[in-house]
Amino acid sequence: MGARGFDAFCVTMREKPCLSQMSLPQTLMTQTPDILCIGSVMWDVIGRSTRAMQAGSDVPGRITRLPGGVAMNIAMTLKRFDLQPALLSVVGQDFDGQELIAAAEALGLNTDYLYRSQDLPTDRYMAIEGSNGLIAAIADAHSLEAAGDKILRPLADGRLGRADRPFQGLIALDGNLTVGLLAQIATSPLFERADLRIAPASPGKAERLLPLLGHPGATLYVNVEEAKLILGRDFSDAGAAASALVERGANRAVVTHGPKAAAKADADGCVLALPPAVLASRVTGAGDTFLGAHIAAELRGAGALQALQAASNAAAAYVSGKSEG
Repeated sequence: MGARGFDAFCVTMREKPCLSQMSLPQTLMTQTPDILCIGSVMWDVIGRSTRAMQAGSDVPGRITRLPGGVAMNIAMTLKRFDLQPALLSVVGQDFDGQELIAAAEALGLNTDYLYRSQDLPTDRYMAIEGSNGLIAAIADAHSLEAAGDKILRPLADGRLGRADRPFQGLIALDGNLTVGLLAQIATSPLFERADLRIAPASPGKAERLLPLLGHPGATLYVNVEEAKLILGRDFSDAGAAASALVERGANRAVVTHGPKAAAKADADGCVLALPPAVLASRVTGAGDTFLGAHIAAELRGAGALQALQAASNAAAAYVSGKSEG
């Protein structure tokens, strides 16, 4: 479905009975996820070594395969905080897809709303990490872009919402979606009442988020480098970057800066939190852990500073290898 097809689908669903009006099992009618995680769901293949590496290095280490992708990583973090996340993404009907769904369900994640494609393979990501950080990575992740707005059908067909009764809860949105789809989401009635928590996925995809900058319910989660790319200027610290994003039109902005202080800014001002010093043993998934922990802290009623500190502590624990993931 392209942009016109997506709009037509929304109109059609306003004219027809939605699933909530039909005869459904009671469990489907009453169980609502705490948060929807929309975006990349894949297998992560990670090679890690305790030694510093550079291009061409050949060192001993460990190779693991685990559920990954921005949406998956956020969902796993939220589940560790006893929340009930649901995944909206695409998974192939191949063996990798079957295993990935089984792994997600074993972790307690809701996979009921995944688009299960007959002709697209399950996405994969491979990274090499040393004690000096990420050395190289390859994303074999074309299915999410190919699936397009098919992954959003549960928000339009009545299962989670529809155009005249949009979903009103929390949505973690992954910048791995296409530029066109992110632009549709920015103005779609399906998202107009959502509490959007948005992550760019990588610095190279940060500028994709520009259409969402002015969404009244959005919180933007980026690092200093990504803020620079979005705004086209340098920043010396997270506080300056977060404040600049709000001045540009963001409802709220949360900015990290590696081992330095993170910041959260909105119309009420800016707060800073310094993460604890740790020895990094992994980096893939740290930003997703931060976002998930920040959401969980806010849902527990934490104030601005307390939520930011909790997220910084969780990300540091993850990077050090002292937390699950």
